[in-house]
Amino acid sequence: MAIPGTAENTDTTATTATMPHGGSDLRKRHNATATMEVSDSNSKTTDPDSDNSVRESVRVRDSSSDESLARKSCEDDGSRSEVAIESANPVANGNDGGEKIAKGEDRRTDFAAVKHAYRPSAPAHRRIKESPLSSDAIFRQSHAGLFNLCIVVLVAVNSRLIIENLMKYGWLIRTGFWFSSRSLRDWPLLMCCLTLPIFPAAAFVAENLVQWKYISEPVVVLLHFIITTAALLYPVFVILRCDSVVLSGVTLMLFACIVWLKLVSYTHTNYDMRALAKSIEKGDVLPNSLNTDYPYNVSFKSLAYFMVAPTLCYQPSYPRTACIRKSWVVRQLVKLIIFTGVMGFIIEQYINPIVKNSQHPLKGNLLYAIERVLKLSVPNLYVWLCMFYCFFHLWLNILAELLRFGDREFYKDWWNAKTVEEYWRMWNMPVHKWMVRHIYFPCLRNGIPKGVAVLIAFFVSAIFHELCIAVPCHIFKLWAFIGIMCQVPLVLITNYLQNKFRNSMVGNMIFWFFFCILGQPMCVLLYYHDLMNRKGKTE
Repeated sequence: MAIPGTAENTDTTATTATMPHGGSDLRKRHNATATMEVSDSNSKTTDPDSDNSVRESVRVRDSSSDESLARKSCEDDGSRSEVAIESANPVANGNDGGEKIAKGEDRRTDFAAVKHAYRPSAPAHRRIKESPLSSDAIFRQSHAGLFNLCIVVLVAVNSRLIIENLMKYGWLIRTGFWFSSRSLRDWPLLMCCLTLPIFPAAAFVAENLVQWKYISEPVVVLLHFIITTAALLYPVFVILRCDSVVLSGVTLMLFACIVWLKLVSYTHTNYDMRALAKSIEKGDVLPNSLNTDYPYNVSFKSLAYFMVAPTLCYQPSYPRTACIRKSWVVRQLVKLIIFTGVMGFIIEQYINPIVKNSQHPLKGNLLYAIERVLKLSVPNLYVWLCMFYCFFHLWLNILAELLRFGDREFYKDWWNAKTVEEYWRMWNMPVHKWMVRHIYFPCLRNGIPKGVAVLIAFFVSAIFHELCIAVPCHIFKLWAFIGIMCQVPLVLITNYLQNKFRNSMVGNMIFWFFFCILGQPMCVLLYYHDLMNRKGKTE
C-alpha cells in the first residue's frame, strides 16, 4: 500500500542530512512501506478480499496514531528548534539529546504518513455488521458492564427494601426456629451422626472378607445391602423418636444420605473391579480392552479419604493438587460466614412472615395463592442462590482445598440451561455423576430402555428429597416426592418447546419460570406452611 506525500519526503531528506540516526530509522520505514506495496500488489492478483482487509488494517493502524499525532502537531513546530539546539550540543545533553531527536523525527514522519490515510473520500462502512444487542450477536459480546450494572441496581433496590422492611416491621429474627434449648439437648442426633462411620468400617470388613475369599459374592452383596440400608434407616428412626428441631434433623439426614450414596458407590465399584480382575485371569478379555486404570485392592486409606472427599464416586485414587492455599481457605471461610448470615436473614425477615400470614395454597382462594407464590418467589430465589453458592462453591471448594482434591467441577453453567433436563445434568455434578455411573448406565447395560432409566433415576432422587425434607419436618405428605417426579413431564415439555422454537433464550426463560418462580415457592408453601402451623400448635 503506497502512502503518497512529497512534502514529508522533502522534510525527511533534510532531516536525514543533519541526523544520521534518524535517517537509518527512515530508511527502515521506507523499506517496510516498499514491502507493504509488494505484498499488496501480490494480494491484488490472488484475492481481492484479502487486499481490502489489508488496506483496512493498515488504515486502522495508521488512524489509531492519528489522534495522538494531531494533538502533538502544535508541539512539533516548537520542538524543532529545541531539537536543533540539543543536536548542536550533544555533549552537554548526553544521550537524552539523541533520544529526543529520534522521537521528534518519528513524530514528524508518522504524522506525514498518516495525514492522508483517513480522507473524507475514504469509506466509513465496509462490511455488514449487527448491533451488539441484536439476537444474532448478543451471545458473541461481552456483557460485563451490564452485569455490573445489574449487581449495583440489585444492591441498591434490595438495600432500600431491607431498610423499609426494618422500619415497618422491626427486627423479626428469632433464633427459636433454628436453635433453641431443645436443640442443645439433641444428644441422640449428635451421637447418631458420630456413629455413622461404623457403616463404612463394616463395608471395609466385608470387602476384605471377599477379597481373601472367606465369603462368596452373593454373601457380600447381602452384607452390603444390610449395611447400606441400616446406614439410612438408623438416622430416620432416631429423628422420628427424638422429635428434634428442623435444622438438626436436616443436617443428620444429609449426612446419612451422603454416607449411603458413598457406600453404594464403594460397593458397586469394588464389585465391578473384581469382575474385571476375574475376566482378565480367565483370559476372556485382554487388559488393554478394559478400563483398568486401578488394580483391585481393598485399602482402608482409600476408603477413609473417599468418605471425606467432596465426591460420591469411589475410586482408589484421585487427582491431587500440589499444596494447600491457606490464605485462600481463610477468604472462602469468611465468604461462607457472610453468605450464610445473609441466607438466614432473608429466611427470618421475609420468608417466615410471608408464610405465617398465608393460607394453605391448595385450600384457599386461587388468586390469593398465586399472589403468595409470586411474593415468595423473589426471597426464595435469593435464599436458593445463596445456598447453592455456599454449599457447591464455597464449602466444597474449601473441603477440596484442605484435602488437595483436584477435580473441582462441582457444578456447570446451569444458569444457561435451555431445558429442565440440562439443569439437572449441570447444577449438582457429584450427584449427577453418581446417577450416571451407578443407575443410568447399569440400567442400559441390563437392557432397560433409556426413558425408563431416566424415570428410575428421577425416582431415586425423589425418594431422597422426600427423606431429607419430610423426616426432619415430621410431615409425610409426599410433596417433595411429587415435585421431583413432576420434573419428568417438565423435561419432555421443555425439550419439545426448545426443539420447536430453536431459541436458547426461550428455553432458558421457561426453565427459570417453571423451576424457580413457580415450583420452588409452591414447595416451600406446601411444606413450610404445615411446619409453621404444627410448630405453633405445639407451642
